[in-house]
Amino acid sequence: MPPLIALAGTLGGLAAVRWVYRTAKRINHEIEEARMARVAEAARAQEIPTLRLDPRTGAYRPG
Repeated sequence: MPPLIALAGTLGGLAAVRWVYRTAKRINHEIEEARMARVAEAARAQEIPTLRLDPRTGAYRPG
């Protein structure tokens, strides 16, 4: 009987480790998606003006 209990404990431990690993991986993926969405939103918020050539000076200036 004791070997059966040890085997059941080992299998239960492996299942718990697998569940913890998958949960941590999923949570990290969700955090990374949220971080990338925030970075993309900040990049969209900064409007970069188009540069146009100033015919008098020959320099490029904002629109």
